[in-house]
Amino acid sequence: MRGNGVGEEQEKLLAAPFEEKVPTVPVHVEEEASWRNLPHKKQLLLLALCRLSTPLSNACLLPYLYYLVRSIMSEPDHPSAPQEISRLTGLLVAAYPLGQMATSMLWGSVSDAYGRKPAILVGLTISVVANFSFGFSRSIGMLLFWRILAGMANGILGVMRTMTAEIVKDRKYRSRAFLAPPVIFNSGRVAALAIGGCLADPVKNLPRLFGPTGIFNVSRNAQGVAWALKYPYALPALFNGTVLAVCLILAALWLKETLPFKENDWDLGLAIGKSISGFLTKMILRRQKSGYTAVQIEEADVLTADASVAEASSSGFSSATYPPKAHRLRFQDIWTRDLVKTLFAFALQPLHNSTFLHVFPVFLSMPVAENKDSTILRFTGGLGLPSPTVGLYLAAFGICGILLQLFIYPRIHKRIRTLGVLRLANAIFPFAYVFAPYLSLLSGLPVAKWPAMAAVLFSQVMARTMAIPSTVILLTEAAPRKSVMGTVHGAGNTVSAMASASGPVIGGMMLAWGIDHGAIGLVWWCWLFVVAVTALVWSFVLRRLDKEEGGEKGALVGD
Repeated sequence: MRGNGVGEEQEKLLAAPFEEKVPTVPVHVEEEASWRNLPHKKQLLLLALCRLSTPLSNACLLPYLYYLVRSIMSEPDHPSAPQEISRLTGLLVAAYPLGQMATSMLWGSVSDAYGRKPAILVGLTISVVANFSFGFSRSIGMLLFWRILAGMANGILGVMRTMTAEIVKDRKYRSRAFLAPPVIFNSGRVAALAIGGCLADPVKNLPRLFGPTGIFNVSRNAQGVAWALKYPYALPALFNGTVLAVCLILAALWLKETLPFKENDWDLGLAIGKSISGFLTKMILRRQKSGYTAVQIEEADVLTADASVAEASSSGFSSATYPPKAHRLRFQDIWTRDLVKTLFAFALQPLHNSTFLHVFPVFLSMPVAENKDSTILRFTGGLGLPSPTVGLYLAAFGICGILLQLFIYPRIHKRIRTLGVLRLANAIFPFAYVFAPYLSLLSGLPVAKWPAMAAVLFSQVMARTMAIPSTVILLTEAAPRKSVMGTVHGAGNTVSAMASASGPVIGGMMLAWGIDHGAIGLVWWCWLFVVAVTALVWSFVLRRLDKEEGGEKGALVGD
């Protein structure tokens, strides 16, 4: 192996001074990849903040989705209401990835032609509008429309993944670089779940602020704040839209273009951002004591580090060594056998994960059933938890996912590499899905119910935390050239969106059918379990594409 050859050469160089009395040759010891020495952390952070568009647009409504649909039904207390709610919630969850599926390839092609940053800025702008509008919609038709539009805007997810690979070119840092956006994503999901559950129906859940005697009830309405009564689920959407607007501004001012041959083009946003950073730096330094050195002044300019790069990006002058545009692969030549197999594995993850993220909150919110004549396979009912409890409980385990991503995933990845991590994660999912429906039999036993819920959630979150970044890395490694990564990740986002749309619809229908027939476990055993096992089997079909450090360069190198 080449790695052994390098070691032999190093041994010869070290032994040479003693054998031939010649000057020693210094041996470079490559620094181990870590969070501390990860390059371009600031750009990765900005890009990760842009990823907040997905959890804020998609995850925020999960804790209150059951109650949102119930509030707009004409007969919410009808005996068949739970079945209808299950179907409609499935459609609402599926609408978002349907929009993603419709535009993911388009976003990828646009980003390959016009740049990554413009695509991201346009997508974030549409997300802001869609989030604000969703909160003030009170019909299924309008809710579906704004969900689809938000999904279309978030087709930029593939573009963001491409930017991650372009920002961090060194292969040894790739596992950590691809973890940075998911860490922010999971942080956003945690916040979105908690905020969605607590801010929903604020007159009821936040009476001290929006109730009859609440602080914001300036008109002293006898029932509470008027607009919160008319639009009980607008507050979470207003919060989401505001956060996304801030992320949009930050990206416009400080996110750098990464598309080869456009990264040195003049950028108005970067020019304005540089001026703002310089102004703020001067304001800060004026308040400091005298005696600061030039090094300290440079350190104070946090957002304009790597000044030479920022200067080149905003000055309008191109480098003298501007490289010629590389020959692009034909579209049909992109789809190699390894890439197609990886795309299928990439799609299997959201097929069951999106179903779980839809079914589980609905399952927790559903009314409790008596189950007098239940059997080991035939029982029904949910846990009857209110939306704040659902949101906070899901958020708590989202925090576990963040900790796993930061501290556990890198260590496991170092030992068993990307494909090994994916196989391990896929082996955990089936156990969570087999035992999840039995929580309904524990609804009247708090001592057993909460630990059992924790076990199911922790298993699913742990497996998801390991599986998703692994599939992203494998997809990146399967791209035949760097110049088509935008198209490859656009395709990945398309199949992912298709799976994310199909999963909740099928899951919602099977959940409703199971409720009708007194078998709540149907969706868990006949859908989630089957898909998870398929993903496990398929992971052994994949060929290892990620190379060990010091080994041969992969397909992406030398494009």
